[in-house]
Amino acid sequence: MSTTTTTTAHSLWVYNSLGRRKTQFIPLDPNGNKVTWYCCGPTVYDAGHLGHARNYVSTDILRRIMEHLGYEVEFVMNITDVDDKIILRGRQQHLFQQFKDSNPNHSDEMVLKTISAAYTAYAQKNLPRLPQPLEPGGYESARDEAYGLLLIRGTVSGEGVPGDAEAKLKMHIKVMDSATTALNAVTRDPSSMTSSDFFAATSDILLPYLDSLHGSKIPADDYSIFTRLTQHWELQFEKDLRALNCMPPTRLTRVTEYIEEIVAFVERIVSKGFAYVTSDGSVYFDIAAFEAAGNSYARLEPWNRNDRNLQADGEGALAKRNTEKKSDSDFAVWKASKPGEPSWESPWGRGRPGWHIECSVMASAVLGSRIDIHSGGIDLAFPHHDNEIAQAEAYWVQSSPTEGCGHSHQPHDWINYFLHMGHLSIKGSKMSKSLKNFTTIEEAMKPDGGWTARRLRIVFLLGGWRESIEITNDVVKAAESWEATVNRTQKFFTNVRAYMAEEAEVKKSGRLLPQIFKDAERELRNDLDTARLKFEKALRDSFNTPLAMSIIDEMITKTNIYISQQKSSFSLDSVKEVARWVTRMVQMFGLDPSISGPDGGGAIGWSQSTSSTPNQTSSSGLSASAPVEFHREVSRFRDGVRLAALSAPTEIKKELLKLSDQVRDHAFVNEGVYLDDRDGGQPALIKYIPREELMAAREQKLAEQATQERRREAARVEREKAEREKLEQGRLSHLDMFRTEEFSAWDEEGIPIRDGQGEEIAKSRSRKLRKDWERQKRKHEAWLAVVGQGQGPGERQGEA
Repeated sequence: MSTTTTTTAHSLWVYNSLGRRKTQFIPLDPNGNKVTWYCCGPTVYDAGHLGHARNYVSTDILRRIMEHLGYEVEFVMNITDVDDKIILRGRQQHLFQQFKDSNPNHSDEMVLKTISAAYTAYAQKNLPRLPQPLEPGGYESARDEAYGLLLIRGTVSGEGVPGDAEAKLKMHIKVMDSATTALNAVTRDPSSMTSSDFFAATSDILLPYLDSLHGSKIPADDYSIFTRLTQHWELQFEKDLRALNCMPPTRLTRVTEYIEEIVAFVERIVSKGFAYVTSDGSVYFDIAAFEAAGNSYARLEPWNRNDRNLQADGEGALAKRNTEKKSDSDFAVWKASKPGEPSWESPWGRGRPGWHIECSVMASAVLGSRIDIHSGGIDLAFPHHDNEIAQAEAYWVQSSPTEGCGHSHQPHDWINYFLHMGHLSIKGSKMSKSLKNFTTIEEAMKPDGGWTARRLRIVFLLGGWRESIEITNDVVKAAESWEATVNRTQKFFTNVRAYMAEEAEVKKSGRLLPQIFKDAERELRNDLDTARLKFEKALRDSFNTPLAMSIIDEMITKTNIYISQQKSSFSLDSVKEVARWVTRMVQMFGLDPSISGPDGGGAIGWSQSTSSTPNQTSSSGLSASAPVEFHREVSRFRDGVRLAALSAPTEIKKELLKLSDQVRDHAFVNEGVYLDDRDGGQPALIKYIPREELMAAREQKLAEQATQERRREAARVEREKAEREKLEQGRLSHLDMFRTEEFSAWDEEGIPIRDGQGEEIAKSRSRKLRKDWERQKRKHEAWLAVVGQGQGPGERQGEA
């Protein structure tokens, strides 16, 4: 199917990773309304970061768009609460706490001996270029010799573009730097660090070492070691989703609550000949048997099916090579638990689920054998999603290689549409917990974290859901420009609210504003109708949010132009119609968590949630708690003062205008009120804006004024310096300028008539000398006018 298919008013086209092209979205529901959607959720062993926010916010945007388009979405998300990463992290933290409790004194010989051994083990495993044995005192020079090019130029060889491998090496170097500093400090002076600080600085080298010594001794049936970890981070994940204004899932599933279903699922795959059991009690998916039965494997990313690194990552950090596997590409659907790992009963012995099987089982258990949409980050496409598809289709397919049905069959399509979100990267590497190159969502959402839920969502809306976003200095600058877009939109909303409040004030006085609808208003309405159509078309064209956002921005610009051109005679009803549509669309995108209802409750604008003052603005434009009438009375009085100033004497006029500016820029700003002075004798427009925003704008204005004043002062100093230098050129009298050894005779004006050898000066040279003499005469006279006042014109000036 062509990827350039025209999007009609009632069709939705989406980019489907199955087939890697844009296709028309047709729900499984015969009525075309209900949509089933399964989304891969987090593995809860650490804090969520902005890379996760990229996935979940973009998914939330797509879900909101589908509901806006009229679909009823059943949205299921999983929580992975058992896997290799969780087991390792849970064990390590448990053992680390035991070690600290048993060794409260960080300078004890046994503690330092253990950490020194961990130091060596970490360096040998992760930084093999470092010489061994390695002492902390010689670490820096050894590091610089072995990895200097990596630290300076980004790669080990000093050539090429850095990627994940280089990011991982830098992460290991950072860990070793921290441990080295701590070990050197405590070796010199144990009192230089507290035990808490010392253990924190060396934890990253100590955790894996303790696990290598004692991890296998962890009781497998003590699930609390792992649930303490997973429950903590699942609760934090819920907080993060609320902070990001993501809608909660219709249903949430946890792996540990579906163990029985997973075992039954695996049993059926084995019975159908698509999986096999090894002697240790593990079960592996048989890719060859699956394909021999007419099924396709690695449908999402076939080019990666033999990528050993991706396969190994999918099998987990605790996986050991199994010589009984029929193929290196076969993957575990059930893992026999080793000592120190949680386990559950199964027909093959105690074990635990493989990573990929969990989603196949939970999605099938909740949504059935056919699902409309499956989504996740693009980094999950292979092997995770490809393996999910294979397992589920092996489970649901009607015939199998062991059933001997004697006829061909059609492969089972488990998922109709796979949607993959682009990831967030930093310096060429995917933002990752394992690389420790991330900013957590919680940190980012703090007042000093540099992000807000709205700004982050706008970045993803402008960037598109499929595209990757690279965190670079340019992106940071772009984020500032995106924030400026938000501010421009906010200014639009604030203006409309202020006009509405002004209209309410007019009505209170028993008057009505004219309701104009002429050519300009008709054109604005037509522009809005066109914008609505283009906006909907953009959404139906594979959720083209960058285009949709530009359509909103363009409509705001046209409305602002209409207001400025019509001045005091514009139609407020026409402007409110635009503002309400913009409000509904930004609310639909999830840019405002405070407005409820499908149409934003008729409100205009989004909440000013950055304000900590009580003067929050309502949809009418009025402050909920500020003394509105007092502000209006003061504003009227100020308008009168400004009007009177126009006919006052110059000095009084300047003073009156200065005082009125102080009222606007100081007294009112401190209350979250902005007075927008207008031309043509119109009263100032009263706007309620968060006090912090106004104060920040005022400080910025003062800073800009101070900068301009400094520039003017610097220019003045430079100008005066140039003038002094130019004036100084006239210090020498024109009468004396040629009285040097170069010449031997002069006329009465001091112009040479003979050179140093007594030869008469040629006429051509004499003319040139006179021109130079006349220029110097003018300069000298200018100099005399400034520093030689009171002296006669014929007097010579000595050295000043």
